[in-house]
Amino acid sequence: MMNKKYYPRLEHSIVFLIFLSAVLLLMPFSFENTRQAGFISKWNEVYNKVEYLFSVINAHVTDDKLLSMKKAESANEREQILLMIVKPYLRVNETNTVTRRYRPRFKNGARIPKDNKYYFDEFYYAANKRIIGIKNIHTQTPNDPLFIMMFDINGILPPNRWGYDIYGVNIYDGGKIQPFGYDKSLEYLKDDCDKKGTGIGCSYYYKIGGGF
Repeated sequence: MMNKKYYPRLEHSIVFLIFLSAVLLLMPFSFENTRQAGFISKWNEVYNKVEYLFSVINAHVTDDKLLSMKKAESANEREQILLMIVKPYLRVNETNTVTRRYRPRFKNGARIPKDNKYYFDEFYYAANKRIIGIKNIHTQTPNDPLFIMMFDINGILPPNRWGYDIYGVNIYDGGKIQPFGYDKSLEYLKDDCDKKGTGIGCSYYYKIGGGF
């Protein structure tokens, strides 16, 4: 028969094991939330800097550069001209090329098809080892963006997925920018920022305080 003096020690052990189990169960969830909060904070910083950047560029860009962009015969030429304009501001390093194995995915893990609007052919290292992509858009109306840009805020490090460490902006004539998803409903953004969504609309959803 167990001695009564061992009961308190046994009870303490059981309580400790229960507490330890709870901590171990919550640790992955807590770590993931902390990491995601860090990504969102960095994205807000990047967006504010890029918004200011394009206001400066719009004030100082020369007519010659704008004219050369309009006269460019291909999307690639226009992308290179925009890259040349933003290069000194974002400290883009064209000599240190991003590995071909770097291929972003949607938030749900799906590959991005080559014919998708958010598929980028080229990537560049920028300040703080971030990765950026620039893409010319075939505008249909004057209200459509001229370019889109993506920012992988922690560079080559994983997860390399939209809505986690990758976000983006539309760039309009006159240097105005808007985060992806700004024109979508709140319900759409909630679904898109779910683990089963693409994560594209998270660029705006997290800026307005959306949960994750």
